[in-house]
Amino acid sequence: MLAEMWQFRGRYKILHMTWFAFFLSFVVWFNYAPLATAVRADLGLEEAQIRTIAICNVALTVPARIIIGMLLDKYGPRLTYSLLLIYAAIPCFIFAAAQNFTQLVVSRLLLSIVGAGFVIGIRMVAEWFPPKEIGLAEGIYGGWGNFGSAAAAFTLPTIGGWLAFGAVNPATGEALLNWRACIAGTGIIAALYGILYFLNVQDSPPGKVYRRPKSSRGLEVTTKKDFWFLMLMNVPLTGILMVLAWRLMRAELYDLGTMYIVWLCLAGLYLFQAYNCWSVNKELLSGKKRYPAEDRYNFSQVAILELTYVVNFGSELAVVSMLPAFFEGTFALSKAQAGMIAASYAFMNLAARPGGGLISDKLGSRKTTMGVLTGCMGISYLIVGTVNNTWWLPGAVLLTMACSFFVQAGEGSTYAIVPLVKRRVTGQIAGNVGAYGNVGAVAYLTIYSLLPEWLGGGENPSPAILAQSNTIFFHMMGVAALIVAFLCFFVLKEPKGSFAEHHEGDEEIQQSLTEAEVRY
Repeated sequence: MLAEMWQFRGRYKILHMTWFAFFLSFVVWFNYAPLATAVRADLGLEEAQIRTIAICNVALTVPARIIIGMLLDKYGPRLTYSLLLIYAAIPCFIFAAAQNFTQLVVSRLLLSIVGAGFVIGIRMVAEWFPPKEIGLAEGIYGGWGNFGSAAAAFTLPTIGGWLAFGAVNPATGEALLNWRACIAGTGIIAALYGILYFLNVQDSPPGKVYRRPKSSRGLEVTTKKDFWFLMLMNVPLTGILMVLAWRLMRAELYDLGTMYIVWLCLAGLYLFQAYNCWSVNKELLSGKKRYPAEDRYNFSQVAILELTYVVNFGSELAVVSMLPAFFEGTFALSKAQAGMIAASYAFMNLAARPGGGLISDKLGSRKTTMGVLTGCMGISYLIVGTVNNTWWLPGAVLLTMACSFFVQAGEGSTYAIVPLVKRRVTGQIAGNVGAYGNVGAVAYLTIYSLLPEWLGGGENPSPAILAQSNTIFFHMMGVAALIVAFLCFFVLKEPKGSFAEHHEGDEEIQQSLTEAEVRY
């Protein structure tokens, strides 16, 4: 596969077009961060408002990934991805035209839905690549696409300067950035590519059937016990949205009474989701339907994959958000120097995530790969937690890059397993696992933001308190990863047909095609 990967035909054309669709969705999703200071200066925003907008950027991604997963299984990745990319232009235009804080918040909430695009390509790639190559293919899709966030950080400020045509702030003499044109431009490019994508891909290879669940209203399970397990694992998805609502209340976006109303609506959302899951599985729960052994899957395997994505992708989003400040404060670096060093963490995505998928393909055991990478990630975080100003700076950078490799390789190995759990509901499983990554990110960042306050007794934290909170933060992520690694080794099961030539159910289709060729 490595030798053929640079071809732009057949399944490799689908892979390249799909990872670039993901790349653009991440450029759009992260187009605010590198332009935040320009937005703040132009509209006179306060620091708390800037942070609130950043929170809004991920607020709806959790439910969106679940909903996108349902639509994906029903309508297919070609239509779903194309419409999502075209939709991205709408909140980009709203943000680019915003004149006040409220309009910025609304547009970023709408734009956070674009962050759900990742799960679409997971199924598209799985349809075109066999199980024995799924790890590398999904790793390339995830790693190269995920680089869109770093690309946005590196290119948008420069492009914004070009589009300002050399204009400067008369008060400070600093060069201005045309952030409005930048944001709108990313939306236009995404929409145009959405049309191109629709015209150039198809959901599955010729002769293969795109398998759909009986209903996409909720996740189909195959035993009664798994239904109640599903209900339990859906609780954190609602709970983390309640945490986000609380954080927005603390940022004074609304008052306490409004927060309680939001909580009530979220509780209703959970009940509605539970009802939909019951509707899909009611025949199973009433005893009218019983799945044969060969058609069952264990939801516990989905739950473990959700937890692996909490500790790898969730921690990645959290660390990317705090790493520049960590290096700046620990080693007394300038913002530019700290930002460049922190960028090495995101750059590892280009090789680490495909590397994790490739290791999963070649090691011969996907569960062992998952366990080893997660365990090494946990140990790496524990060591990073010991970094202080007495460390040799290049050593700290190398340690950070090693930790980043295990984190992102772990992400690749997670999605080397996801498409192999149950094919007809791959979109929903990918959506649930992806949503848990955002659950982890919000949970970690919330704890990170509160640690200095807790340790400092509510007072302005001293440098020593900040250093202590950083240590606890990294150690917390390390311990969580080691616990999940234990589950991977002793509870996670090797998927059926992990290294097969064909996906579940494709053997019969392939045999029929072969017989037809012989007959004619």
